[in-house]
Amino acid sequence: GLYSDAGDHTCAKRPGGLGYETQDAKIYSEWQIDYLKYDNCYNQGIDLKTRYQAMHDALNATGRPIFFSLCEWGDEDPATWARPVGNMWRTFKDIRNEWNWILTCLDYNDQWHNYAGPGGWNDPDILEVGNEVLSLAESRSHFTLWSLIKAPLLLGNDLRNVEDLIMDIIGNEEIIALNQDPLGVQGYKRSSEDGKEVWAGPLS
Repeated sequence: GLYSDAGDHTCAKRPGGLGYETQDAKIYSEWQIDYLKYDNCYNQGIDLKTRYQAMHDALNATGRPIFFSLCEWGDEDPATWARPVGNMWRTFKDIRNEWNWILTCLDYNDQWHNYAGPGGWNDPDILEVGNEVLSLAESRSHFTLWSLIKAPLLLGNDLRNVEDLIMDIIGNEEIIALNQDPLGVQGYKRSSEDGKEVWAGPLS
């Protein structure tokens, strides 16, 4: 996969895709790219939906299936409009390697659970499992909850150096199967009382 931006620069101030969607999409297709994450920095105040639609159209015109990941940090509630444009959309700010912030991302994402399904997914951001801050219990919970809510399981750790205990988590076939269930219904918070929560979802 590749990263680019719907502005004239990326968030790291490298060249963005604004105005070059057709050219960039053609190159991505020639490179046989399967995944494009598209940020929203330095966008010159141009309408958000117009800019993302332009890259959507350019990608589709190549004839190559390229998974299109929209990232405008949930500012304009993309769950309500992004399904015809992309394959997944960020629902909140960037994740941090802090357990309480991970829960914040989870809770914020939950309000959009009815909008997710095959072909279009809510994205609470990448996983922090294996980044040496979370406890083992927190890492297991993080991976399992992201699987339950059908979040894209994008690993944010260094895959060149994965401890066995972490590999056991990210390679757990039963949990991954929960994420990949063909029904594709996002699990959600069923109840919350006295600091205890129940999260569940239907399976095929």
